[in-house]
Amino acid sequence: MATSAPTASLTTWNVDPAHSAAEFKVKHMMIANVKGKFTGISGVLSLDEADITRSSVEASIDATTLNTGDAQRDGHLKSAEFFETEKFPALTFKSTSVAAAGDGFKVTGDLTLHGTTRSVTFDVDGLSTPAKDPWGNLRVGLEAKTKINRKDFGLTWNAPLETGGVLVGEEINITIDVQFIKA
Repeated sequence: MATSAPTASLTTWNVDPAHSAAEFKVKHMMIANVKGKFTGISGVLSLDEADITRSSVEASIDATTLNTGDAQRDGHLKSAEFFETEKFPALTFKSTSVAAAGDGFKVTGDLTLHGTTRSVTFDVDGLSTPAKDPWGNLRVGLEAKTKINRKDFGLTWNAPLETGGVLVGEEINITIDVQFIKA
């Protein structure tokens, strides 16, 4: 099988962790959402501006950077009942395809969470136009969203409620805001 030669339009962009975050939202007690955030993002975007479908991305999130605004809840989420951060210190994503979709695109890839890998598709708002920062670096940004079922990744802990239902919802909404710096 022949492999295609790299194109001259392929550029490398590194995640700027100081200006990037991954956030999640889940139903709590079936009545309201609880939000959390991970800040320890690293990764690389290989960008083909001429043909976005030839682009790819790999990213890793430090699971220990989890913050929901409540230390007790954060400790529970980092425990063996949820993320088990001592055993699984990172969440990773490696794209397998990029497809144009309206004004944005869809990025499908392998998400590994809690030792389980599943294919996930992110809806990505269009990549921003490159902009130069005050130090002369070129930057681009994007927002990506998806939904997953936490049970698909082995995050099954829950508690029944006296009034019916459960303490923690299964569907997790994920939003990732990332800035990349051209390498």
